[in-house]
Amino acid sequence: MTQRIVVINPNSNQTVTGTIDRACDRLRLAGGPDIECVTLPEGPRGIETQEHVESVVLPLQRTIRARDNDADAFVIACFSDPGIHLARETTRKPVFGIAESAYLTALTRGERFGVISILATSIPRHLRQIRQLGLLDRFAGDRAIGLGVGAVAEGADTGERMVHVGQQLRDLDGASVLVMGCAGMARFRAAVEAAVGVPVVEPTQAAVTMALGAVRIAGA
Repeated sequence: MTQRIVVINPNSNQTVTGTIDRACDRLRLAGGPDIECVTLPEGPRGIETQEHVESVVLPLQRTIRARDNDADAFVIACFSDPGIHLARETTRKPVFGIAESAYLTALTRGERFGVISILATSIPRHLRQIRQLGLLDRFAGDRAIGLGVGAVAEGADTGERMVHVGQQLRDLDGASVLVMGCAGMARFRAAVEAAVGVPVVEPTQAAVTMALGAVRIAGA
C-alpha cells in the first residue's frame, strides 16, 4: 500500500494550495510516499491574524481525523502552525508545522536566521513561537514585505519586496540564513537566495522533507 503525506493548506485560497503543491514537486520520489496537498474549505482566504489562526484549529482537527486512516504523516502548511498541538493529540501519525520545521532547518544552514514576513502584524506571532521554541539566541530579526497572503501569491512585485527585505535582514540584522514566512512565497525561493546570497529555507519543503524522513524510517 502506497504511503501518503497529506499537506493541508488551512486557508481556502486555491492559488496558495497550487503554490504549495508545486513546491513539493522536487520531493516527489519514485515509489512514494505520495504527497497530497489539500485545501481547508472552511478556512479564511488568508491567515493573517490571531483570529484567523484560532478559527481553523477545529476544522484542521476534523480533517486530520477524516484522513487518519489513509495518511502516514500530516503537514500543516501555514506559517503560524495553527492547531499543531491539538493535531498531535488527535493522531498517532507524525504532524509537522511548517514554521517549526523551517526554523529547525535554518539552524543547520546558518548561525542566525531572519524571517521574511508578509505583514508587520504577523511578527508578534512569529516571535512568540520562536521564544517558545527556545531559539531567540539564534534569531536575527523579522521584517515584513507589507503584502497579505493573496497578494503574496499573486502579486507582481512580491519577489522584489522579498529581496529587499532579505538584504536588510542580512546587512542590518546579521542573518546568515533566511526563512520565508508564508507558504505562498514558495515560488520565489531560488530567486531570493540567488539575489541575497544566503541560504533561503522554504517552510513547506522543510516540513515535507522531515515528514518524508519520518515515514520512510517508520516503514523500514
